[in-house]
Amino acid sequence: QVQLVESGGGLVQAGGSLRLSCAASGIIFRINAMGWYRQAPGKQRELVAVITSGGSRNYADSVKGRFTISRDNAKNTVYLQMNSLKPEDTAVYYCNARPPTYWGQGTQVTVSS
Repeated sequence: QVQLVESGGGLVQAGGSLRLSCAASGIIFRINAMGWYRQAPGKQRELVAVITSGGSRNYADSVKGRFTISRDNAKNTVYLQMNSLKPEDTAVYYCNARPPTYWGQGTQVTVSS
């Protein structure tokens, strides 16, 4: 089993920044990709960003140029630096690790206009 613990969510004004962290523990040797998804009220969960153990990154078009995903393999932690936040970024952000698929409990990000 793998446990994912997220931190760093909160309330910020539009244009501000937040940094999310997700620490993985447990049986993690099989984990390759770690990333972040988000789910806004009434919408489906969507990919925000993902990074592999080799450092390959993939971003949703809506966050490219504003969000940066990084990973500290020694600490089994993945980060999401979010800059130039917009009200439409408001959602619950979930940490994800695979294979197989594991989810964190989610952290709320609210961006006020």
